[in-house]
Amino acid sequence: MTTTDGVDSVEDGAGISSGTDDVITPRVGRGTGRRLHGAVAHKLGTAILSGEYAPGDTLSGEVEFSKTLDVSRSAYREAVQVLTAKGLVESRPKIGTRVLPRSRWNLLDPDVLAWAFAGEPDIAFVRGLFELRAIVEPAAAALAAERRDRTDLKLMKDALAAMRRLTLATEAGRAADREFHHAILTATRNDALIVLSASIGAAVNWTTQFKMRARALPRNPIPDHMLVYDAIAAGDAAGASAAMRTLVDLALEDTKLAMAR
Repeated sequence: MTTTDGVDSVEDGAGISSGTDDVITPRVGRGTGRRLHGAVAHKLGTAILSGEYAPGDTLSGEVEFSKTLDVSRSAYREAVQVLTAKGLVESRPKIGTRVLPRSRWNLLDPDVLAWAFAGEPDIAFVRGLFELRAIVEPAAAALAAERRDRTDLKLMKDALAAMRRLTLATEAGRAADREFHHAILTATRNDALIVLSASIGAAVNWTTQFKMRARALPRNPIPDHMLVYDAIAAGDAAGASAAMRTLVDLALEDTKLAMAR
């Protein structure tokens, strides 16, 4: 899945100004092509997820918006198409582009997750992510214990080694963490579960980064991952499920501590 974050044409200090109560005009740096419309989508998406743009609010018109941001109208239209595809907005003739109800948003889209964690995420939203993980991942671990093969185990073991070597304080270490969870979902041999891999991985990534925003992780989570691996390697479905549930529960507690600071 192509994401719109990590766009280097966005100015770090760019703010969001509002001329009225319901129209926001985010600023973005100059750029071209995909980078530019990605930057516009990122700024708008962050504004919507942070609540600065509420459901029912109308985005400023295409011409006005393009002039304010000093971007082409095509870049603005493409950015709106990105938001539309993710269920955040809809555009209608003579009405304009409005923010849709939260129930329509694709909250599991990796970009949407990134926008949610760009600011201070809502505790209810964070808890919802962990509730989803607590439903999906223990069951996936149990299936993985029953269906994994040597290749799956090697991928998990290599990911754990990389996590240990690189630590979760680095992007490479967090990528290894995502690979670990992806390998477990892949080992289920269940296509419906594997489809969730990008979303689960993004949730793991952003909650880990969020927990580390002010200081190091309160504890080392790698031993928790090792327990999951050991149970899967042993073919112990019940043990794998229990170990994964513990991993997710402890991760939620760490996140709550981070949000309490």
